[in-house]
Amino acid sequence: MERRRAPRPERRGTIGDRHWRADLRRALGCALAFLSLTVPLDAVAGTLTPRRAALWLLLAVIVLALLHPDRVTAGDGWLAVRGPLRERRVRTDALTVVRQSPGVSRLLLLCDAHGRWLELDPRVLEANPLLWHRLEAGARRSRTAGTFREGAEVLRRLGERIDGTAARAVLDASGIG
Repeated sequence: MERRRAPRPERRGTIGDRHWRADLRRALGCALAFLSLTVPLDAVAGTLTPRRAALWLLLAVIVLALLHPDRVTAGDGWLAVRGPLRERRVRTDALTVVRQSPGVSRLLLLCDAHGRWLELDPRVLEANPLLWHRLEAGARRSRTAGTFREGAEVLRRLGERIDGTAARAVLDASGIG
């Protein structure tokens, strides 16, 4: 008789970034392209040694680590960002602060009432409306609970941008836009 594990409660109803696998494949492709260019060139030059091959491999791993996309997932009342080394998770139904960093990257900083925080690229939310919906629903519950103190304007602007992007996609798909 086959034993099946019951799904973990946090996995049921979990939504993830639907572009993450493609981004990971691109990162792997770049690392492999780097390795497949450097090792043969070094071999053709006659300077390839085991130590240099190990160096090229280490540099390819560093390229992969730098390009490795964060995996964003959300469930009922939480949002998580998992990088290559660690995962950060916040309770969206207990948000206290949402800020957008100035500059080129424009990352979102989310903090909850339990002292946890994470940084998130807003383009992930723009590309995944279901993730955005989970964040927005949690922020509404935070406002109702009275924990949400700062960042309503940031979320409003982001919501307008996401809604505009979704509307343009619908118009383009229907042939109107």
